[in-house]
Amino acid sequence: MREEGPFVVFANFLSDLAVDLNEGQVLTQWSQQAPRKAWLLRPGDVLVTPVPLSREFLRYAYDLTGVPPGSVTVVEVPPAGAVPLARAVREAGLSAHLRTLAADRGAALLPTALDASAIAFARDIGLRVHPYPTVEAAEAAVKTTMLLNTKAGFREAARHLGLRLPVGRACRRSETEGVVRELLRDHEHVVVKPDRSAGGHGMRFLSRDDLRGGAPLVLDAVGGPDGVWVVEECLDVAESVSIQLEVTASGPRVLFSGAMRTDRGSFTGYVSPLPPSCAHLSDELEEWGMALGRHLAAHGYAGPFGLDALVDADGTAYASESNIRRTATTTPHTMVMRLTAASGNARPAWSVAKGRAGQPLAFEAALDRLREHRLAFDPARGEGVVLYADEPADGRSWRYAVVAGDAGDVAEQEAALAEAFAFEDR
Repeated sequence: MREEGPFVVFANFLSDLAVDLNEGQVLTQWSQQAPRKAWLLRPGDVLVTPVPLSREFLRYAYDLTGVPPGSVTVVEVPPAGAVPLARAVREAGLSAHLRTLAADRGAALLPTALDASAIAFARDIGLRVHPYPTVEAAEAAVKTTMLLNTKAGFREAARHLGLRLPVGRACRRSETEGVVRELLRDHEHVVVKPDRSAGGHGMRFLSRDDLRGGAPLVLDAVGGPDGVWVVEECLDVAESVSIQLEVTASGPRVLFSGAMRTDRGSFTGYVSPLPPSCAHLSDELEEWGMALGRHLAAHGYAGPFGLDALVDADGTAYASESNIRRTATTTPHTMVMRLTAASGNARPAWSVAKGRAGQPLAFEAALDRLREHRLAFDPARGEGVVLYADEPADGRSWRYAVVAGDAGDVAEQEAALAEAFAFEDR
């Protein structure tokens, strides 16, 4: 998980790697998850975050991870709009401070997204980018990360690697309506995706009825007037799954796999390992992931990545996209493995999700409720609920992780948590 340190943990959720920077609102929403990076911190580390972290949450994370509070530094960057975190750092006048902190520690940069802005920041501050030997080596991988985080770039690579794909085509925005009508001649439904998008942002599901009578296709502004879109057959999806890997100096290796919880294509949570209904896909997912990992390694990439797939009603998997970055599950998995290391549970089952509490709760009040219901994470047993992303702004939209010995216990604890917090139906 962690081969060296210290690190400057750079929570650059505001990045053009996953979504066009013009989509400022969704990027700002994603940045609210930056507090989860606290679970990566070890003595000597620096966390650069675009949102503040509460003292209560930091104390909670430090207590569970055993990190002395005075041994790490958290640098909160004031809001600067929908701009990369590196630019926000410069505009806030924090560059010199971070340069001094990094020099004192001999740190390397650990970015959420490897993009051009992060590379420029590393060069400016005088940091190597983990796990690359030099900034130049990291910079050489950016072209690949940018390409494979697009739907069209992934489809091209997947075809080359022999991965099974849904029927579909990449096209310019002006061509999209024609491609939609063409695919609808052979398929009841299609899905239209912006080329650079994550978490289901900007996706449209269309049927023949939507374009009946010559009704024009109206798309969101994602990607601009000349942007690329991907049109695919809409599968009868029974499950959405993923496998997460990392490219190391010795090649790719599997970290974990699991099933995604989605709402009309948008990511809402995750459970690992794969459920029994998808267990038969384990070998195929690993084969696909390793093939993609070797492709990435050949193009200079190193670090974490994920491969997503859709499983149809017949149990057949179709590769859907790759995420060449730290994903919404990478840091929670690292947290789970770290928190369970002393419990003897080498393969814990776990989930991450969000629930809306029946009434607002402050962070300490939420912790007290977990303790009252005997749901709070217990390091000795390596089981329980972790509030991994700080107190939500509304006091109600809680992100949580559940860790247990097996999937059945995870489901049982999630049900108990929903009752304890009086979660509204999701």
